[in-house]
Amino acid sequence: RFKFKTYLVFLILWATFVYDPLAHWVWGVGGWIRNLGALDFAGGLVVHISSGIAALAATLVVGKRKGYGDEPMPPHNLTMTLLGAALLWFGWFGFNGGSAVASGSLATNAFVVTHISTAAAALSWMIAEWAYRGNPTVLGVASGAVAGLVAITPASGFVGPVSAIIIGLVAGVACYYAINLKTKLGYDDSLDVVGVHGVGGTWGALATGLFACKAINSAGNDGLFFGNFSLIGIQALSVVSVWIYSFVVTLIILKILDWTMGLRVSEEHEINGLDLSQHGEAGYSF
Repeated sequence: RFKFKTYLVFLILWATFVYDPLAHWVWGVGGWIRNLGALDFAGGLVVHISSGIAALAATLVVGKRKGYGDEPMPPHNLTMTLLGAALLWFGWFGFNGGSAVASGSLATNAFVVTHISTAAAALSWMIAEWAYRGNPTVLGVASGAVAGLVAITPASGFVGPVSAIIIGLVAGVACYYAINLKTKLGYDDSLDVVGVHGVGGTWGALATGLFACKAINSAGNDGLFFGNFSLIGIQALSVVSVWIYSFVVTLIILKILDWTMGLRVSEEHEINGLDLSQHGEAGYSF
């Protein structure tokens, strides 16, 4: 749906006016969310909530794909989908573990809880889908794994293995039902970024306020279940602030680009496919 030239400009503007300010708020010295005492080890607020809510703004402004809701649009290559999910699972160890910025016990903990949460979410998504649709699917397991990766991201340097199991189990179910809402709400999110990253990141940030433990990371704080009632409120305020900021600024950027460059390809180009119309090549030669 999206013009490639416009998309490139959007990436620069979004990184500059959405991601960079949020990164400073949460992680930078003097950032107001950091000063509140909010915890985000590897990017639940900065990366996942911001991108998930930006995706919601984009789906509303750009509009639905031609034929969406009237004809089936399943993923076209489940083998590649599963391979991609496996690469994400493996790569996320560097994403979360690397956020410790050192090779030690904290990085090890982040590595372990990332693996546990991901496995738990893949399992709970599969069970939820099985109960709801009557069949477990490979696509569901892959999506559940990504949901678990997203949810554990902000908490990975602050929670232990048992908490990671709970975070993953809830993430799989919550994100599964969240993606099913898009049909009822009428927005076309082809990669389920809103349901997986927006909802998963939100749950992960809030879960950090519940399960964080200073015994895991002395630089962090205790959460609600470890006797600190204030952290969950701080996490909730941070979540709402990031939701609002990302949505509003993304909406403004998209509107300006729509007025100046145009966001959407022509109907003819969309029907022919963006591989051909935007890049002059076909994904498959058979």
